[in-house]
Amino acid sequence: MAFSELHVQMLGRFSLRIGDRELNDSDNRSRKVWLLLAYMIYCRNRPISQDELVGLLWKDEEGSTNPANALKTMFHRVRSMLNQINESAGRTLILNKGGNYAWNCSIPFTFDAEDFDTLVKVAAAAPDPSIRLEKQLEALELYEGDFLPKLSTEPWVVPLSAYFHNVYLQTILDVLPMLEAQSRTAELVTLCRRAVEIEPYNELLYQYLMRGLIAQGNQRGAIIVYEDMSNLLFSNFGIMPSDETKAVYREAVQTINERAISLGTLREQLKEPGTASGALFCDYDFFKIIYHAEARAVARNGDAVHIGLLSLTDESGEELPKRSLERCMENMRNLICLNLRKGDIASQCSISQFILMLPQANYENSCMVCERVIRAYCRQYPHSPATLHYSVQPLEPNA
Repeated sequence: MAFSELHVQMLGRFSLRIGDRELNDSDNRSRKVWLLLAYMIYCRNRPISQDELVGLLWKDEEGSTNPANALKTMFHRVRSMLNQINESAGRTLILNKGGNYAWNCSIPFTFDAEDFDTLVKVAAAAPDPSIRLEKQLEALELYEGDFLPKLSTEPWVVPLSAYFHNVYLQTILDVLPMLEAQSRTAELVTLCRRAVEIEPYNELLYQYLMRGLIAQGNQRGAIIVYEDMSNLLFSNFGIMPSDETKAVYREAVQTINERAISLGTLREQLKEPGTASGALFCDYDFFKIIYHAEARAVARNGDAVHIGLLSLTDESGEELPKRSLERCMENMRNLICLNLRKGDIASQCSISQFILMLPQANYENSCMVCERVIRAYCRQYPHSPATLHYSVQPLEPNA
C-alpha cells in the first residue's frame, strides 16, 4: 500500500489519518501507548534516547528490572497500532538507530498545532489588516480544543497546552472586534459559541456572543447565554457577571418586545406564576435592586427592616466539599422559602451563603426567624455535614 501524507491532530483530540483511515485517542488503548506516540511526533526533529523514554513512561513507578525490554514491548504496541492506518506505517514511521529512537521526518506530514502557530505568526507579520484577519480565521479554524487534552497532566504537555490556549484566546479576542465592525455576525456567533466551550469563564467572549445574537434578532438566545453564564460563574466562583455584561443583557431584555403593549398585558406578564407562598427567592442582582428600593422607602417612612445572613460551613468552620455544599445549599434554599413570610425576600449571595430581607421585623424577631430556619434544617437533615451560622443587621436607609 502506497504511503500518502500523514495528518496529525493534537488540538482538541489526538488523531492520525492517512487517506480515509484514522486512529484517535478515543480508542480503548493504554494511555502509555498514546503518550509515547505523541512524544515521538512532537519531538520528531531529534533522536530520543532509551533513558529519556523510560523516564517519560515510568517516571512515577518502581523501576523495571529490564526497562529496555519494557520499552521495546511498548514500541511494538505503538507500531501495531500504526499499522492499522497503513500496513507499513509502524516500521516506516518509527526508526531505531544506535539505541536511540526517532520519527521518520521524510514522510509527508501535516501537524495542526504547528500549522496553527505558523498561521498566527504569519498574521502578526502581515501589514494588510484584511490579510491578517484572513490568516487569523484560518488559524482559529484549526483550533478544535486544547493541546492533547487526554494527556493534559503530563509535565511536557502542561506548558504547551497553556501556550496554545493563550495564543488562541489572544487571537480570537483580536478577531472578534474586527468581525463585529464589519457586521460579519454569523461568523462572529459561530466563533464565539466554540470559544466559550474552550474558554468558559471569559466574559468578553460572552459579551460578543450576546451582541452578535442581538444583531441577528435573537434576543431570547442572548438572554439564555447570559443566564447560563451567570449560573456558571456563580456555581464555580460565587460571583456575578460584570456591569458591562449586565448592560448587554439589559439591551436584550429591553428589545425583546418589538411592539408597544398595553398596561393590561404588562400586568398579566408581571403576575407571579402559581400560588404565591413563602419568601420570594430571586437572583442576587435583583435582590440588590430590591434592597436599594427598600433603603429609599426606609429613609422616607422609618419602617424597621433587617438583613439576615445564613452561612453553611463544616463543623470546623471551613468550606464544605463542593458536592456536599451544593446539596446542602439546595436543601437550605427550599427551607428558606417555606419558613419565611410572603413579604420576605431571599437570595443566594455566595457559594455558601444566603441573604434575607425581613421587612417590618425588629432585631429580635429577625434573629428568631434565622434560628427558626436553622432549627427546621437540623430537624429535616439531622445527618447533614453542614453547620449553620447567622448574623443580623438593620438595613441602612439611603441618606
